[in-house]
Amino acid sequence: MTSNDTQLFNLNYLDILSRQDTPLHRLDPRAKVMTVCIFIVTVVSFGKYEIAALLPFFLFPAVMIGLGNLPAAYLGRKLLVILPFALLIGIANPVFDREVLFRIGPFSVSGGWISFCSIILRFVLTALAALILIATTGFMGVCAVLERLGLPRVFTVQLLFIHRYLFVLSDEAARMSRARALRSFGNRGMTLTTFCPLVGHLLLRTIDRAQRIYLAMVSRGFTGSLRMRSRLGFGRREALFTAGWAAAFMLMRIVNLPEAVGRAVEGMLR
Repeated sequence: MTSNDTQLFNLNYLDILSRQDTPLHRLDPRAKVMTVCIFIVTVVSFGKYEIAALLPFFLFPAVMIGLGNLPAAYLGRKLLVILPFALLIGIANPVFDREVLFRIGPFSVSGGWISFCSIILRFVLTALAALILIATTGFMGVCAVLERLGLPRVFTVQLLFIHRYLFVLSDEAARMSRARALRSFGNRGMTLTTFCPLVGHLLLRTIDRAQRIYLAMVSRGFTGSLRMRSRLGFGRREALFTAGWAAAFMLMRIVNLPEAVGRAVEGMLR
C-alpha cells in the first residue's frame, strides 16, 4: 500500500469507526451532537488565564473513548496533525502579554504563557470531542442531525459535499502519484516546473469526477436533502445521557474542582 493510499484510508477511518456496535454508537445522534455542543460551549467560556479548571473536562473524552471502543492512539495522532493551527494562534501571546503573574523559584511566568497554555488545552478538548463525535456518529449522521436541529439545509449539504470531495481529491492524487512514479522511476525529476502542472491537472480531474458523481446521485433520486439509514429515536437513555453530562459540565464550570480538592487536602494535612 502506497503512502497516498494509507492517507486515504486514514481519512476514511473515522467513518469506519462509526459503524461499530457499542452503547455509545447506539445512542440517538441528536443526543451526542447536543452533548458535544454543550461541552464545546462550556470549555470555550473559560477565561484566558484558566488552566487547572479545564483539567476535569478531560473526563468526558476519556469516558467517550472507553464507551465507544475508540483507538486513543489514532485520535492522538489526528490531534497532532491539527495542533500547529492552535500553536500559530497562541504563539504571539507571550510576546504581547508580559505581565508577570507568579514566580517559580528564579523563573517568572507571564500571563502570555498562561493564556497560551489555556488556548492549547481548550483546542485539544474541543477538537478531541469533535473527533469522537464523528467516530461514533459518522460525518453523514452529524450533518443530517444538524439539519434536523435547525441548521439551513444548504449549509449541511455543502458541508457534506466538502467532506466527500476530500476523498475524491485524495483518490485522484493517489492515482496521479502512482502513474508518475511508474513513468519516472520513483521521485526522479520532481521539480517545481513539473509539480505545478500536476496540481492543475489534479484540480481539473477532481472537478470532472465530482461532476460525474453528482450526476450519478441525481439519477438515483438525490433531491438536496440528507437521509439517514437508521431511524431516529430520542428516548430515556438519550435524555439521561444529555442531561447527565450537561449537569456535570455546569458543575465543572461553576466549581473549580482542582482548587477545591487542593484546599480539602491542605485542610486535612493541617
